[in-house]
Amino acid sequence: MDTENGREAKLAAPLDKNEYHLKTFQISLNLFAQLLIGIVVGVLLVFALKDGLPSNKTFIHIILCVLGYQLLMAHAILSLSPHNSWSAHLKPVDKRRAHWILQCLGSGMAIAGSFIKISDKTVHWNTLHGQFALVALVFSVVSMVNGLASLYAYEFRKFIPALLSKLTHICFGVVGFAAAGISLCYGMEKGFFRSWVGDACAYTLMGFVGAFTAIIIIAPLITFYSKIKRN
Repeated sequence: MDTENGREAKLAAPLDKNEYHLKTFQISLNLFAQLLIGIVVGVLLVFALKDGLPSNKTFIHIILCVLGYQLLMAHAILSLSPHNSWSAHLKPVDKRRAHWILQCLGSGMAIAGSFIKISDKTVHWNTLHGQFALVALVFSVVSMVNGLASLYAYEFRKFIPALLSKLTHICFGVVGFAAAGISLCYGMEKGFFRSWVGDACAYTLMGFVGAFTAIIIIAPLITFYSKIKRN
């Protein structure tokens, strides 16, 4: 009880001017990233569903990968941020659980979407879109498996140092998510999407993807650097 009261008192303590402005900026940046995610995911879902429920494997691939990478995996990373609106009040253990659940769901959808498209082609990874998609796929799978070691770092400490499992999880996750964003941008550069949405809108959406991807990976990179510096 005393610990909980101390935590609440710390949260209620007034911030100095610089801390107040910094925290306001960080929360605003987080909300801005979520707005951009909503716009990009929404436009791509409308595109994939414009003719009704898709039977075309390309459109199924778009739906699963965009929901997996840009929605669920993005929120898996954001869930650990102290400035994230829906998870800021959660206890650390519950934040980790939410992160793991979102990561598993997102990775599962993205992996399924990737293999659906792989089964639809005879030549693979001959474009930049496909090559970055392969990087995202590999690192997402590794990050998901490695995340189990990170989640149970205390239990696995005899086999894998806790710091190593956490650092590698951050590294794999950031690389996988960044590669997924780059792959999506190359995908939106394809003619069949640009002819539907227009060149200006397509390049604007690419800018949105770059912006929210950069915002989202900032916090994990800072955490990565801090853990290395402390040790």
